[in-house]
Amino acid sequence: MSDLHSDTGAQAGQPKSQSIPVATSFEGLKDVQGKLLAAPRSGLSKRVIYLTLQAIFNAVLIGFMAKVMIWLINFFTNLCFYGRISIAPASPTNTVMGWLTVLMPIAGGLLVGLMARYGSPGIRGHGIPEAMERILTGRSKVPPIITFLKPVSAAISIGSGGPFGAEGPIISTGGALGSLAGQIMRITDNERKIMLAAGAAAGMTAIFGSPLSSVLLAVELLLFEFSPRSLIPVTLSCATADVMHFILFEKTPIFAMPAIPESNGLALTVYLLMGLVVGVISAFVSKSVYWVEDWFGKTQIHWMWWPAIGAVVVGVVGYFAPVTMGVGYDNIRLLLSGHVGISMMLTLFLLKYISWFISLGTGTSGGTLAPLFTIGGGLGALLGFLLLHLFPSLPVIMPVCALVGMAAMFAGATRALLTSIVFVVETTGQLHGLLPVLGACTAAYTISFFLMKGTILTEKIERRGIHSPDTYEPDILQQILVKDVIGEAVNVLSAYNTVRDAKEWIKSNEFASRMSCFVVVDPQERLVGIVRRKDIFSHHQAEDTLIADMVQKQICAVSPYDQLSAAVDAMDECQTDVIPVVDPITKEVIGLITYQNIVAAYHKRKEEESLFKRSIWLKRKGIQIVLKGRELLGWERERMKKTSSRTNA
Repeated sequence: MSDLHSDTGAQAGQPKSQSIPVATSFEGLKDVQGKLLAAPRSGLSKRVIYLTLQAIFNAVLIGFMAKVMIWLINFFTNLCFYGRISIAPASPTNTVMGWLTVLMPIAGGLLVGLMARYGSPGIRGHGIPEAMERILTGRSKVPPIITFLKPVSAAISIGSGGPFGAEGPIISTGGALGSLAGQIMRITDNERKIMLAAGAAAGMTAIFGSPLSSVLLAVELLLFEFSPRSLIPVTLSCATADVMHFILFEKTPIFAMPAIPESNGLALTVYLLMGLVVGVISAFVSKSVYWVEDWFGKTQIHWMWWPAIGAVVVGVVGYFAPVTMGVGYDNIRLLLSGHVGISMMLTLFLLKYISWFISLGTGTSGGTLAPLFTIGGGLGALLGFLLLHLFPSLPVIMPVCALVGMAAMFAGATRALLTSIVFVVETTGQLHGLLPVLGACTAAYTISFFLMKGTILTEKIERRGIHSPDTYEPDILQQILVKDVIGEAVNVLSAYNTVRDAKEWIKSNEFASRMSCFVVVDPQERLVGIVRRKDIFSHHQAEDTLIADMVQKQICAVSPYDQLSAAVDAMDECQTDVIPVVDPITKEVIGLITYQNIVAAYHKRKEEESLFKRSIWLKRKGIQIVLKGRELLGWERERMKKTSSRTNA
């Protein structure tokens, strides 16, 4: 280390040595306020328990809200298609309303448009993109009114024949409740994000009884992180919601299907290729929703009327094919049973798609998961039917074809790969479906990257300039230790130097001239504090003022074994670009670290990770093996000669 050394400074009591030994004691820090070392980063704190308890309580409420929402959907379905007041399960499939069936979705769309305009525009859409937008730009704050308007608007939309699922709205509602709790409590923005994600995941679990895939959905689409502080609240929230599902709904898988056998290699290959085809279609399906939205955006019609206009198509299609209306969970079960004709396959694939993408593109309220599963299941069953018709000996079965189509469609459209795979296993209870789904979903997921930039969930917010992360790489700064970055030369100031001395030294020292603050030591070379460059060169500062009188004693320091991310946090806390590095055992100051050191280390690591290099040269390794073999053979021959000589002797 080198310090400011001048005759003037020496006379004032400055150490004359040009290097400061690393045996600095910390007695001079007794009056220093603040943190000396960066806070330990265990990944957990007591606040995790606090958040978890609140998330569990929210999950109980969300379970009841899910049940109420299903009751509301049943109520409006019975009212619109059967003319009765009831909350008993009902489907528009067997409607008795005749031509009035066309008018029901239009009336529902009109009500949703009015609620969106005069209540909150936040109820528009299918829920997950809106939650993502709040997390990425809105500090995870969802307007409280969404908690009440979203389930009601979705119930009206679906109950009047909208071709949507209940999962999107309840995910949005659960997230809104979590956000509301986070706004009432005194928590950070990041903790509020965790509460929102926990509520959203609990909503999905409450509907489907799929806790693991709901956790994965939160990780892949909402949290944008994988850490204990977020996983614990989200996981236990989903576990609680799963209990609520079993209490309030049913104890069997929601999409129960006949037992399926294990698939052989040929069948797995066919399912994988099927996933590729479905992946291509999923890209088209995703883009078509926004084609409709773009078309409406070019018109002069107020967006309040869009849902009612789109509902005309829903009503007309529903008049000829009532199975395309409503949540359609029965349709998914039918496809998975394998007992479905080609006309029904075409209806659930093509007509359901037409009804759904036009209606969703108008901005009405409803979910995407169930429609994507229905469309994908119909497509998968149709592909399976065609394959078995052309190649009867193929070892594929119709229920698995539908299962593969469902999962691959969702994986390709949303790029929630792990969620797609685990969800179908959880909701069907068929473990033997894991391998076919794994290959098909991966194929659809991969091909989607080549066919579309965003996804059906992110395209909406990306058009507003909001980009969601699509990779979850570890922070480079958390992979590098401070000790690997400490610079060799450390410039410090003596507490007994004057402002005049400091100015002259800074102007004459190229490295010091680039620094915004300096570490200050006393004559015994003990750490005193930090002084800022701007304070030294201030016009209000007298030339004969001692540096000791200007020192900033709010010191942050890091250990050589801390991660660089800890150094960045310490710099941010103390608003400085240079901090001391202190040995945690001996308490010795062993160096300084600057933001330039950190940036240089970051760029170096990035270059190393992107550099194409070969660790093993096969040609060189082969030559080494041959030479080693010859050497061993020579040793063996020599040994045999010696043995033979002894025998002859």
